[in-house]
Amino acid sequence: MLGIMGLLAGLGLLIWLALRDVNIIFASVLCSLLVIATNGLPLAASLTNAYTFGDLGAFTFAGRFFLLFAAGAMFGRVMGESHAATSIAMAMVRALGAQRALWITVLSCALLTYGGVVVFVVIFAMYPLGLRLMKEADIPKRLFCGAAALGAGTFTLTALPGTPSIHNVIPTLTLGTDLFAASGLGLFGGALMFILGMTYLERERVRAQAAGERFEPGPRDVIPDLDSIAQDVPPWWLAVLPLVLVIGTILAPRLLALAGTGGDIALLQFANAQPVLWPSIALLLASVVALGLFPAVRRAPLRALGEGTQDAIMPLMATSAVIGFGGVVAQTGGFALFTQTVLGLDLPPLVSMFAAASAVSGITGSSSGGLQIFMATLAEPYLALGIAPEKLHRLVAMASGGLDSLPHCGAVIAMLTITGLTHKQAYKDIGMVTVVVPVTATIATIALAMLT
Repeated sequence: MLGIMGLLAGLGLLIWLALRDVNIIFASVLCSLLVIATNGLPLAASLTNAYTFGDLGAFTFAGRFFLLFAAGAMFGRVMGESHAATSIAMAMVRALGAQRALWITVLSCALLTYGGVVVFVVIFAMYPLGLRLMKEADIPKRLFCGAAALGAGTFTLTALPGTPSIHNVIPTLTLGTDLFAASGLGLFGGALMFILGMTYLERERVRAQAAGERFEPGPRDVIPDLDSIAQDVPPWWLAVLPLVLVIGTILAPRLLALAGTGGDIALLQFANAQPVLWPSIALLLASVVALGLFPAVRRAPLRALGEGTQDAIMPLMATSAVIGFGGVVAQTGGFALFTQTVLGLDLPPLVSMFAAASAVSGITGSSSGGLQIFMATLAEPYLALGIAPEKLHRLVAMASGGLDSLPHCGAVIAMLTITGLTHKQAYKDIGMVTVVVPVTATIATIALAMLT
């Protein structure tokens, strides 16, 4: 009992500190110590292994994703300083109208993530473009966070069939299903997430406009006046080429595989075997091409790339620290007892599964981490209860993408760090579209699954 109380106290303290903008790295270490002490874990092993270098350790995560963060940040910096992002944003505004800025952001992020671009990279890549969109539409920057979170972190990650996200891949390894498992349920849940999320964002946009809330750039945001940069702004069709190159490079191996060609080409085999390194290479390649295409950034290319790399450090460390906290939590007896208790509840299997997967992801603050733990420890018991593998695949993936986005979530921390906003400023919108909306949609999808 003490272990469970300590675990919940550590989680509650971490959320409380995050909401008060206490440094998340310090907060994660402090809360990890609380969990270690109340669960009787060995101090040295917990801090030097579970927190740092274990399977869910902070530096295991940082090492695995460093190149991806660095490449994504460099690409975002180059697209911003070259004014390519400005050009794309202006073209979208001319085509759809400034009032559609939130729709543009959501759909752009959704396209990138459904194409295989990792969420953290999408945030880096979209931020310069999003700044210009929000400025032109005079929409509060906090709503960019909500729109980016909806497009990049909800229906394209867990619900839509065929998405190459890690959340859709993990269940296949245990269940023997494919990426299109329970497609009907996935399409229903994904559509519901999109509709509910856009309804909320548009309502907030109208409310903000009525209240006189306007766009305000942060101290690190550089948005030059359009007149002063007019000669350096590339045409939109040229500006979009680096983005097309990123998506095309990432998708090329999958498209060739679907076409039944290129299976014996060493480069394509390498790409398929490197789900993190290959997108990093795509982003670096696109950054180099952008340097060659756009004169504004070609004047000081090494400075732009260097500052981009620096931009990646704090989001990477903040995210890693929260992942490390999840690594400590996963080692506790309280966590094991908690999952066993949920499994033993007298509930319909799908409802019990939703509760278990949501709880694991919420405690660890990571949907992918929670999903990995669930599949390793609880998948077999739920299959034994009669849940079809295809339904379990889709519904557990969706369930993992709800409570994971509580204030201590690594992706939330990364987004706020990148955008320069605080939990107090932006978490309400992020929480609505990444917690309330996915949980509601998943419950509705489970109800549909129980009727069919």
